[in-house]
Amino acid sequence: MRRVGKHGRQAQEGSPMENGVGQEPGTPESPAAEGIPAPRPPRARPRLVFHTQLAHGSPTGRIEGFTNVKELYAKIAEVFGISPTEILFCTLNTHKVDMQKLLGGQIGLEDFIFAHVRGETKEVEVTKTEDALGLTITDNGAGYAFIKRIKEGSIINRIQTVCVGDSIEAINDHTIVGCRHYEVARMLRELPRAQPFTLRLVQPKKAFGESGGGVSPCSCPGE
Repeated sequence: MRRVGKHGRQAQEGSPMENGVGQEPGTPESPAAEGIPAPRPPRARPRLVFHTQLAHGSPTGRIEGFTNVKELYAKIAEVFGISPTEILFCTLNTHKVDMQKLLGGQIGLEDFIFAHVRGETKEVEVTKTEDALGLTITDNGAGYAFIKRIKEGSIINRIQTVCVGDSIEAINDHTIVGCRHYEVARMLRELPRAQPFTLRLVQPKKAFGESGGGVSPCSCPGE
């Protein structure tokens, strides 16, 4: 993402133009050197404006002037009057928790940004009966790691309240907010087998009528 420059000032009405640059009335035009065309002034870059909504439902907002994920979250938060720390992740062109539409490093001009914010908190107890839990973890680049995929038939897949899109907030009451996804994956991998542990998860806020309460089976497809 790149910051877009501001438009230059428009010339005053009635002032003469030379290659798009306003001149004072009565000022003679500067002749170009013989055989060398006058250089063209740089074109002002257009302001890139993107549309955004909260995934669980909100009016449409407009944001611009961000260069990284943290600035993007700050812009979205400003539009909707929330804290940037409320945003778990963003998807493009769908309000659903669809990891195929997860916002990455590129945003197209026609892309509509949906921000998924903190919903209910839930705790689950897991017993590690195998070396792998069956989780693929990613992070939003701003301090929250969350579940991107759940392997079918895995330990986690058998726990219906754990969903794709859930943010992992703590492992055994040890907060992991601020950790990168590979750090969280390492912590889970190093947990001893046959010893139960607790995951504190935060699920994205649901739109009215959508399933996904604290004890309801997860409607997200495991992978």
